[in-house]
Amino acid sequence: MSSNQATSQKMKFELVVLPVADVDRSKNFYKTLGWRLDADFVTGEDFRVVQLTPPGSEASIIFGTGISSASPGSVQGLYLIVYDIDAARAELVDRGIEVSEVFHDIGGIFHHAGTKGRVSGPDPKRRDYASYASFSDPDGNGWILQEVKVRLPGR
Repeated sequence: MSSNQATSQKMKFELVVLPVADVDRSKNFYKTLGWRLDADFVTGEDFRVVQLTPPGSEASIIFGTGISSASPGSVQGLYLIVYDIDAARAELVDRGIEVSEVFHDIGGIFHHAGTKGRVSGPDPKRRDYASYASFSDPDGNGWILQEVKVRLPGR
C-alpha cells in the first residue's frame, strides 16, 4: 500500500498516559470521579501502572511510576463527551470536584486554549459540541466536558 492510500485497518484510540506526581493521590481522585479501577500493577519500586476508565467509555487513562517522562500536569485538552453538561457538572461538583461554570466560546465554534474567549453559560442555541465545563486533576492535567446530544454524521 502506498503512503497516500487510506488504510482499511481499524484503529481504536483506547489509552492516554497521564503524568502525575503522586500515584495514590491521582488514583483516589479518579475513583472519586466514579471511574472504574481496571488495574493497579506494581512490579517493583520503580514501576507501577494504574488504569481507570470513565463510565461508558471505551478509552482509559493510565498513570504510575516509571511510565512517563512528561512533567506532571502537562497534559491538557482531554475531552469527556456528555449528554447533559449541566447534569454532568452537577454530578462532579456533588463528588467534591472543582469544575468551572458551564461556558461557550465567543466564536461559537470551538473553545480557545486556556480561558480566553469563554462566555458564561451554555451555547445560547444549545448546539451540540458548543457547551463546555472544565476541571483539572490534582497535578493540573486538564479535562473538558463537552455536551453532545446528537453526533455529526459518520460518528
